[in-house]
Amino acid sequence: MSEACPPGPGPSAEVEPALRFASSPAVTAPRRWAGAIRLFAGAPRETAAILRARLTGRRVRAAQRLAAVLGLDHRGLWCSSSRLVRLMPAPRGGDVDPAQIPGVDLRCASAGAIDGPAPLVILTAPGHGLLPGAAAQFQAAFADDPARQAIYGDALLIRPDGAAMPLLRPAFDRDYLMGVDYIGPVVALRRSGLAALGDIAEVPAHHRATDLILRLADRFGAGAIGHLPRPVSQSILAPDPTLHAAAPRGEGARSARHAIIRSALDRAGMGGVAIEAGHDGILTLRHPLPAEPPLVSLIVPTRDRLDLLRPCIDSLLERTDWQPREILICDNGSAEPATHRYFRDLAERGLARIVPCDGPFDFAAMNNAAARLARGRVLAFINNDVSTRQPDWLERLVREALRPDVGAVGAKLVDGQGRIQHGGVLLGPGGLVTHAHRHFPEAAPGYLAALSATRAVSAVTAACLVVEAAKFAAVGGFDGQAFAVDFNDVDLCLRLNAAGYRTLFVPGAVLDHFEAASRRWTPEALARHQREVAALKRQWGPLLAQDPHYHPGFDPDLGSYARLRLDWPGACPVSPR
Repeated sequence: MSEACPPGPGPSAEVEPALRFASSPAVTAPRRWAGAIRLFAGAPRETAAILRARLTGRRVRAAQRLAAVLGLDHRGLWCSSSRLVRLMPAPRGGDVDPAQIPGVDLRCASAGAIDGPAPLVILTAPGHGLLPGAAAQFQAAFADDPARQAIYGDALLIRPDGAAMPLLRPAFDRDYLMGVDYIGPVVALRRSGLAALGDIAEVPAHHRATDLILRLADRFGAGAIGHLPRPVSQSILAPDPTLHAAAPRGEGARSARHAIIRSALDRAGMGGVAIEAGHDGILTLRHPLPAEPPLVSLIVPTRDRLDLLRPCIDSLLERTDWQPREILICDNGSAEPATHRYFRDLAERGLARIVPCDGPFDFAAMNNAAARLARGRVLAFINNDVSTRQPDWLERLVREALRPDVGAVGAKLVDGQGRIQHGGVLLGPGGLVTHAHRHFPEAAPGYLAALSATRAVSAVTAACLVVEAAKFAAVGGFDGQAFAVDFNDVDLCLRLNAAGYRTLFVPGAVLDHFEAASRRWTPEALARHQREVAALKRQWGPLLAQDPHYHPGFDPDLGSYARLRLDWPGACPVSPR
């Protein structure tokens, strides 16, 4: 039995929170280039470097430098109709109507009960349709892995002119899904898995896919939910490109989603978790704190640079409302008299402890030394070129770091030009690592709301990294032997991940980061950096091949979330992850 959803775009409705990135107005070309001319005029060295890279055939390097100057957005992801026809792979199983494929039950999420005899159920929604061959791909994916209970794929948002915005989703992430529906309404479900859930007759039509996926993850584990990194469905944008056709309306839909998340938390024994609804429709889960908030040790390495350090410490003292805290400053051989006067003043007033860390700059060793002296249950590593904004930044990070299954936690960082400097660390782009959404505008919601919802990432930067001291010590702290300066934060997070913890990016905590303002590159530093690059590849090479929290369809050579691979979707895996 199959019940297709009503065809066509349906009534106009508010934009789904996860899709706001696709409707954000882009900067027009004249304004973009006018701004570029001003930037180039003020940065002649960078302009010369871009031209030199371009003229010598290093086009990727030139594009990367140009992106750093101009900034990035999602305009380059729109695909013309001709490119879609050329690149979409031949359907697996032919252009067979899913309703006619044996063993497949196509159901509309708003059509009531989903019982029936077929072993595979594919949920859709009004305004959404399967692409040719999608049902056969789902069938094959389930056949390849009997443990899978639900599989979702990628999608296309089609504009009236035929252009499409690909929705390239990451692997399953429970925290992310609770914050925002990044998966969408089209999902394939194993009938036997649904039967194991018991009575699901009262599952609401709106966000039915979210509810069932969360229930299946509760019953069978997160590994039972798979992501097929191929386009499997499409939906038509309304004539007004700021409206998405299938988005449910108003407060009723938001209340229904709130109820679904509340129910999921209660099932998991997390009744003490509060749900905070943002004006953008994103849900933030406020995990409970102990009756007596733990002491947090804020660790700040520096060598002079009082122009950076003083604003950093002032912000930790004046714009941080977490009271059980201590500040440890790792002094890496500061020589300026003003710096030592500042240290004495802080120490005499009981505002900070100064930890001498003489010798060559060794970020890992300095932080490890301070961590051994720290008294806090929670460690917060902060660069001296970071400054806080809102007073609750540390509370937001500590709430996540205290969760038993969470290791390192990181914040959203904004650079001196009002652009994203850190939105989590991605493995793989450029053959190494990069910061997600780097060079995007500060106000950008992020691709699939990735800059708005708390979610799992592979790593976060130690420019602002919070972790429980016991977890940090259990994995040996920072690896100063292999990563004295670079990649020690990535390595730490990957070791915490390997120990069974998860790394989280928390965008509700926003700080300013004037990255590398205190670093000076020398021939020795460059040689050391190359050794640490080799060590990262040697120790974590397989993980660098593909980050599960990032889609293989994005161009690996230009930032992140900004451009598709030239061979997308043909180069993407055909098996779920």
